[in-house]
Formats: sequence, structure tokens, C-alpha cells
Amino acid sequence: MPRTLFNDEQRQRFIPGLSDGSLIGCLGLTEPGAGSDVASIKTTARKDGDDYVINGGKLWTTSGTQADWMCLLANTSEGTAHKNKTLICLPMKTRGVSVAKKLKKIGMMSSDTAQIHFDDVRVPQRYRIGEEGMGFTYQMLQFQEERLWAASSKLQGLQRCIDETAAYTRERKLFGSTVLAQQWVHYTLAELQTEIEALRALVYRAVSLYLKGEDVTTLASMAKLKAGRLGRTVPDACLQFWGGMGYTWDNPVSRSYRDARLTSIGGGADEVMLSIIAKRMGVFSGK
Repeated sequence: MPRTLFNDEQRQRFIPGLSDGSLIGCLGLTEPGAGSDVASIKTTARKDGDDYVINGGKLWTTSGTQADWMCLLANTSEGTAHKNKTLICLPMKTRGVSVAKKLKKIGMMSSDTAQIHFDDVRVPQRYRIGEEGMGFTYQMLQFQEERLWAASSKLQGLQRCIDETAAYTRERKLFGSTVLAQQWVHYTLAELQTEIEALRALVYRAVSLYLKGEDVTTLASMAKLKAGRLGRTVPDACLQFWGGMGYTWDNPVSRSYRDARLTSIGGGADEVMLSIIAKRMGVFSGK
């Protein structure tokens, strides 16, 4: 989120701690029944004097059990779904905020995920981020940064998956030779390496254009889609070459197999990425 959207009080209270690690933030966006369809969120923030009174709840909130404040998206009017939403800085210790549950996932164990409830939570209206009613637009812009991060952050992990697999199969014996010496194995790793380099080129191009101020919605969506797909195919193919060791919990490739699966879901599912790309190509109207 651009710093220019925050007022002086917000920049002093909420931003510096995120930079030095003294504060943890979270994003209050997804709700039960409103994940990929952000416009359908039900959480409300009605005005009462100088405050917003917030009711509703959020789901799949990363760092929600330990966060100090939340960047909350809520409905602040009865207007159309794309123009009635506002982003609000919400301190998590505010009365009425409760962590309903810490969700147990199949991967990403180092990252907590929570379900949050809001019961008549009061926050000053001066904690509003940017203009009222512009929250949906701001969030869509932020998604492009998030999706670029999702794609770029996958590069090293995917590379490590291949490197560790090559090192292991170079030592693992099979029928008088090594597993890596089998043509199918080293050809497969070569194919996967090529795919990673293609993703890297796409990410670098998208980031370069983004830094120049250009709209990279299509490229960011493509990069996110490609990263999610490779996050599934690379660990799966590599795990196979580890044999039974690949199916053990503590194996680094099995961890990649579990953790990387989230990329095709979080921050916009693959199907959402495909829809965005198709619309911007002009081949799908969305109707």
C-alpha cells in the first residue's frame, strides 16, 4: 500500500514498526463466502460520531494470532460493491476484536493463520486509509504487488528444490549407477530448470515495468499463475526421485511439496488469474 495514502498519525504509529520488526501487521480481507470474490465481503464499519463501529469477521488471516494491527477492508456504505468499501487501520488489542481460531494447515507451518471476529469494535475515523469508498480499488492495486512478490519469492525455493534433488540423486545408487545418471531424471530436471528461468524472465520484466510506473496487472497475474503451477509440478517431480525418502515429513522436498501448494490459492486463485488475463486480452467479457 503506498505510504502516500496514510496520514501523518498513521505513518508514525503503524508504519515504522513494520520496518524494524517491532510490530506485526496483517490483512483483514477474506471472509467465509468471500475469498476470490472480494466484492462480496460482509464486514461493516458504520459511522458513529468520530468513530467507525465494526462488525463481522475475517478468515485466512495470515499472522492474525500475533498481529499488532490489521489493514481491514470493510463496507462503509450501502453503495455499489466496488465503491462502498474502505481500508481502515485496526489495532488488534481494541475491545471487541477476538481471535476465534488458529487454523491448522497442511503446510506453511511457520506462518500462523487465524479466523477473526469483530463485535462492535470502535476505531477513530482518522484511522481510515486514503479516501472512503476507495478501499476496493486500493486493494486491487495492492494485489499486483502481492502477486509479484508471490512469484518472485518462489524462484529461490524452486531452485533449491532442484539443486537438493540433483545432489541427492547424484549419490543415490540404482542398478549399478546413480539415479541422476538415468536419462529420464536428468532430462526432467533440465525441463524444470528451463521453466524456472522462464518464470524468472517474466518476473524481472514485470518488476522492471512496475518500477517505471506502468500497469503490470496482466504480467503480474501471469507470473503469479506460472509460479503457482511450478510450485506444484517442480516439488512433485523432484519428490518422486527421492523415492521413499521423499514421502517423509522432514524431507526438504516434501516440505516444498506442502508449502508451495498455497501459491495457486492465496492472493488470488489460478482461476482468478486466468480470468484477469483473459479479460485483459479481450477474449472474455466477464458477463
